[in-house]
Amino acid sequence: MTNDEAFVVTIDGPSGSGKGSLALQVARELDFHLLDSGAIYRLLALKSIRQNADLDQENEVIAVLDDFDIDFEPGDELPVPFLDGQDVSAELRQETMGEAASRVARHAGVRRCLLDLQRSFFQPPGLVADGRDMGTVVFPEARFKFFLNASIEIRAQRRYKQLINMGLSASIPQLQADIAERDERDQSRSTSPLRPAEDALVVDSSLLDLTQVTELVLSHIRENR
Repeated sequence: MTNDEAFVVTIDGPSGSGKGSLALQVARELDFHLLDSGAIYRLLALKSIRQNADLDQENEVIAVLDDFDIDFEPGDELPVPFLDGQDVSAELRQETMGEAASRVARHAGVRRCLLDLQRSFFQPPGLVADGRDMGTVVFPEARFKFFLNASIEIRAQRRYKQLINMGLSASIPQLQADIAERDERDQSRSTSPLRPAEDALVVDSSLLDLTQVTELVLSHIRENR
């Protein structure tokens, strides 16, 4: 494998760890494509809700995939998600949609059905994939794997600021409880549990800002590609 060949960078981690912002910065620096796998699960959760599917029933969620029309277009900061031709950015940002996505994502059959869709994002010159099982399941042969983490308290504070800046109401104690519950669900599911890949570089971002984490990741890639 030469340095000119396309490759994948995976960035996994729990909710609120900053992996989405990091993935965007790394993709921009490398001029790579970007996969926000969490957005795909949020889109599926939104579509399921619109079709009155029970999020806790795997067969009902899988049935929604028969007519799952999604797309992403470039945005000022993050790709703009479209569902059935409609920009649904505002709906996907809601904290309740993150909870719904976590319920949908725990189904093994749903995760299997979405594998090919996620892998299709890998195109030259390369891909930065952000999620919870990118390095362990979706792209196990990725050249570079990172696992980003931070304390629940820090993650809740970051999410609180993010929601307030978007003009949405939020409560730090409630966010901490929601994050802890989501962590438990993601880490304990039988299929694709949230955990670092054995060959991933684990980064604790609790005391680091986005610029510092981005430089750490890019330095590792530059030194080893």
